[in-house]
Amino acid sequence: MSDFAYAYARPSALEARPEGNALLLSAFAEDAAESGTSCFFWGRLRNSWLAARGLSTLAKVVASRFVPQSAALRDPIVTAGAGLLRFEAFSSCNGVYARLDLGPEALDGEFLSSGTTNVDFNEPMVNALARISRTEPVLLSVGEQEVVLERAEGRVTERKVALPERWIKGLTAVQAYLALMEEKMRLTRVQAVQLVQGLPAGTAKTDVFLVLRGPRPSFSPVATAGAVRVGGAHRLRLLEGLLPLCEALRVYATPDGQASAFVLELGGGQQFVLALSADVWRGFSGEGNQLDALMEELPTEWIAGANNLFRGNETFNPTLFALENNLDPNTVDKLCASLSAMGLLGFDLAENQYFYRRLPFKTQRILSLNPRLKNARALLAAADGLQLVGVGEGGRTEARVRGTGVWHTVLVGGAQPPQCTCTWFSEHQGQRGPCKHILAAQMQFA
Repeated sequence: MSDFAYAYARPSALEARPEGNALLLSAFAEDAAESGTSCFFWGRLRNSWLAARGLSTLAKVVASRFVPQSAALRDPIVTAGAGLLRFEAFSSCNGVYARLDLGPEALDGEFLSSGTTNVDFNEPMVNALARISRTEPVLLSVGEQEVVLERAEGRVTERKVALPERWIKGLTAVQAYLALMEEKMRLTRVQAVQLVQGLPAGTAKTDVFLVLRGPRPSFSPVATAGAVRVGGAHRLRLLEGLLPLCEALRVYATPDGQASAFVLELGGGQQFVLALSADVWRGFSGEGNQLDALMEELPTEWIAGANNLFRGNETFNPTLFALENNLDPNTVDKLCASLSAMGLLGFDLAENQYFYRRLPFKTQRILSLNPRLKNARALLAAADGLQLVGVGEGGRTEARVRGTGVWHTVLVGGAQPPQCTCTWFSEHQGQRGPCKHILAAQMQFA
């Protein structure tokens, strides 16, 4: 999928009109032909200057590249519905996730449909955003659908691809990390500006830890109680233009320090989220942090039934969903993982709730975007893929699992975390999800 480029029927643009400027965001949805949707939202931005600053920062994230070999940039996506517009994007290296939320207080208009779509962020439009003044009125339109897709070689194709493969995998990993995060500190606007002023000069080559020394935030090379691990802290400079405008900045992190997030409260129903992977070289698309929950294959009708209940940006509460449908919480966890693996779930830190994205229902994405899960199932299907060695004290199971020209020893079950002798496990120690050998052993013996 990554070799497709988008050519929209008309470019996104900021048009001058007698009643004020109109920001027309040309868009494309995978299911546009089926839905017949030509526009998701039409209305006025209550604070157009602030929204333009947020969109400009989002465009800055998309254009950024912190790993030289990373792929070409992609257009952001927007989810419309439930009175909200959520613009989401990744850096070209996939290690930075950004989202601009425009809530009901930020919008004065009509939602004509619910859905998720790519939005054309071309250079002239980005330049026009920078010229919006503090007082001029701006209308916003999201949803012109017709696009032409071309391969890099220039060949026109009828195959329609709305989201890059790596982005869907990244969305899956990001929401899983966000759902685990805890608020670590809340900073004022002055402290938020001091945060960037205190960044180490140049490119950060090692982890630093964000701490509060009295009232002032600073970065330390040493972890202390309450500190937030920030890998590649120089990536926070993406927020330089927004931090002086925020009312408050909330800092979140996962308990194991594998990701951090910075939530800017901009006021007037606007919020900006920036999440960072643990390391600069480590994109969100390869985390595999929900593979454990995907081991058990749920009936397609269960997943389809859940998908039919929700529209774009509607809240998905797993606990409430389990109670209303008389489902076991573990089953709902597996359901969440399956929906997320198709790019259908996001997570709102401020509300501590999942939200829904309306994308085409394609269950084949669960396996196609999770090759370790697919390979584990292939090992189970093979006649000689796994061999049971024995079960030790505490229910610890030892197995031999076939690799490429070698057998790997796998330990699963019991109180200890799983282990494997393969190269993947040796390199990552379970921090990027289980390897295919552990998955296969868990599915077979656990």
